[in-house]
Amino acid sequence: MDLRDRIIVALDVSNLKEVENLIPLLSPYVRCFKVGLQLLTSVGVPTVVKFIRDLGGKTFLDGKFCDIPNTVGEASAAASNFGVEMFNVHASAGIEAMVSAAKNKGNSKVLAVTVLTSIEENNAHLIFGSPSKAKVIQFARDAKIAGMDGIICSPQELEILGKQKELDSLLKITPGVRPKWSSTDDQKRIMTPGDAIAAGATAVVIGRPITKPPKEIGFPRDAVMLIQEEISEALGGQHG
Repeated sequence: MDLRDRIIVALDVSNLKEVENLIPLLSPYVRCFKVGLQLLTSVGVPTVVKFIRDLGGKTFLDGKFCDIPNTVGEASAAASNFGVEMFNVHASAGIEAMVSAAKNKGNSKVLAVTVLTSIEENNAHLIFGSPSKAKVIQFARDAKIAGMDGIICSPQELEILGKQKELDSLLKITPGVRPKWSSTDDQKRIMTPGDAIAAGATAVVIGRPITKPPKEIGFPRDAVMLIQEEISEALGGQHG
């Protein structure tokens, strides 16, 4: 993989003005930009996707679909028709919903959200009735059965996922990634970019450390280049 595919920049903002200069600045270094509920609700999916495309980027539609199979399938078809690079569905919606998403993904990649990185271990027990790692493995297996392209998981689950050889073909996209020089914000189960890639992540999702880097780091482009250097070192100096 090209280093530009190893980082997905999260655009966690409320309006397009905040990212108008960011995408052209970063698109030589990063191919894909994640758009979450905040911007999708404020602006709307068609507008956001076209805006990012016109500025030279690709879109990861982080809509986290979670509904009955028919509704998830229709939403997946709509997302694909917009030309997004990838979109996601909550694995907790069930295997049938994920099958419906996979059947309607078109040329897009569809990912299963396992356990959110903001959920601490004690809350994982309350919500899922089992430890987070066990639930992630179950969700990943369900996603594989359903024909999903990959999963979204915490980097802390990558090691144990790597031991499940039947899951090797799944893309593993990891939020909850923070460079040592950034704050953790509201993420709980985190890891550095280099460590996440070394542990088996296909790509890492990073927002505020890039879009609003600390003053000592400089500008967003400086932050991306630092992270790329860290990832390159984790890969042994290779780009894939």
